[in-house]
Amino acid sequence: MSIKLGDIAPNFQADSSLGNLDFYEYLGNSWGILFSHPADFTPVCTTELGFTSKLQSDFEKKNTKVIALSVDGVEDHKKWIEDINETQNTEVKFPIIADKDRKVSELYDFIHPNASLTATVRSLLIIDPEKKVRLIITYPASTGRNFNEINRVLDSLQLVDSHKIATPVNWNDGDDVIIPPAITTEDAKNIFPKGVTEIKPYLRYTPQPNK
Repeated sequence: MSIKLGDIAPNFQADSSLGNLDFYEYLGNSWGILFSHPADFTPVCTTELGFTSKLQSDFEKKNTKVIALSVDGVEDHKKWIEDINETQNTEVKFPIIADKDRKVSELYDFIHPNASLTATVRSLLIIDPEKKVRLIITYPASTGRNFNEINRVLDSLQLVDSHKIATPVNWNDGDDVIIPPAITTEDAKNIFPKGVTEIKPYLRYTPQPNK
């Protein structure tokens, strides 16, 4: 199965480091970040999970839950979490799915045969409260993800959903945003009271709206 942007993320039930869970029930009405790891007790994954743990309170403020996945078992996950907490100076509180039979990995197309027949690649999905897939990023196993970028995209997606805007290149929370071409400049002046800066008729900026 190949999942694309705009698809509904499929539900699943699986064992995890925090017990058996139903993915939809776990997410509830929150946004979700689901990300896969090639294996437990690997150095790059250890740094990723440690950094994600440090971001968890920030994600919670954004109504977002994180959940990791590895093809190893629950007992390995629990032992690995001890290592992560020790080496990354954190406390992992989010679940890590135990996917020994690779059912979830195959459901979400996390195994790429040309990269590995048995291990998952570093795939990450952002899923909105309607369970729609809004972001898909896949890295090779050797390259750690940039969670500052993932956090940035989450900010953009949530802002775009609440306002009629788009975000430009290298945008960060608080920067000016772009007015979509579908909105006329005249209408934009009424919609965006902070002002409209027109560079070209199709390229117009406005200060970021209040969240």
